[in-house]
Amino acid sequence: MLTPIPVHEVMIEDVVTVGQGGTASTAAARLDEEGVGSLVVENGEPVGIITEKDVVGVLAARQDPSAVTVSEFMSKPLVTVESGAGLEEAASLLRRNDVQHLPVVDDGELAGIVTSTDLSYYLPQLSTGGGTVEGRIGTPEENGWKAEFVDLAGETIGSGDRVRFSKTISEEDVLQFASISGDTNPLHLDPEYAEESRFGGRIAHGILVTGLVSAALARLPGLTVYLSQELSFQAPVEIGSRLVAVCEVVDDCGNGIYRLSTRVFDDDGLVIDGLATVMVDTDD
Repeated sequence: MLTPIPVHEVMIEDVVTVGQGGTASTAAARLDEEGVGSLVVENGEPVGIITEKDVVGVLAARQDPSAVTVSEFMSKPLVTVESGAGLEEAASLLRRNDVQHLPVVDDGELAGIVTSTDLSYYLPQLSTGGGTVEGRIGTPEENGWKAEFVDLAGETIGSGDRVRFSKTISEEDVLQFASISGDTNPLHLDPEYAEESRFGGRIAHGILVTGLVSAALARLPGLTVYLSQELSFQAPVEIGSRLVAVCEVVDDCGNGIYRLSTRVFDDDGLVIDGLATVMVDTDD
């Protein structure tokens, strides 16, 4: 059984706060001193939030930052999430309310804070069997990932919407995949053997490359569940290649089920062509 990673495993517990009677100058200084992007406003309990953008807004309005109180320019009502909620629920709250910082509140008390950046490191990863997450999977910068969702409809997933995921297939990726999957075909691991093959050198596992399609589909808004995948391998992928998976919605089948074209490209062109059917729970 798949269970969502709970917010408390990702959130930052040491939240920087400010009283609502403080000034914009005080808030700006605290943001700078603590090196954070937001301050949770408390008045016995969390009541609002201030970001760097809010402070800039005070200055842009030519207001005296030493005279403007926190309560006058903080964002409210405060959008919060409980620590036991899943990351998908937290992401949905961020998306629906167009915010980047989400305080974690349990029984009226501030427990932590989670941001859109924090969630991007983990989603769409899910833990199994209710176990805990051991460590982090790494940041996009560390892994060389890049993802983009192009929503043409503006509100819901629809035909023409596209999601892209790009990554360089490294030597380490190939070795780790061989170890995890047990696929030790010498085409992927043995340079001398591979040089004598029709490919003239080592190539990445086809299923490893297909993983980029799965990674792209998982960047659709909401919880994405694979139902089926048709694939056609068009060309081998050299180790070290920068690949881009492009998935486009071609059919809305209703009830949250969509059919998408799934293609992967390297610098020379198409390497995988296919068609996927997925179910997306947007939690709306």
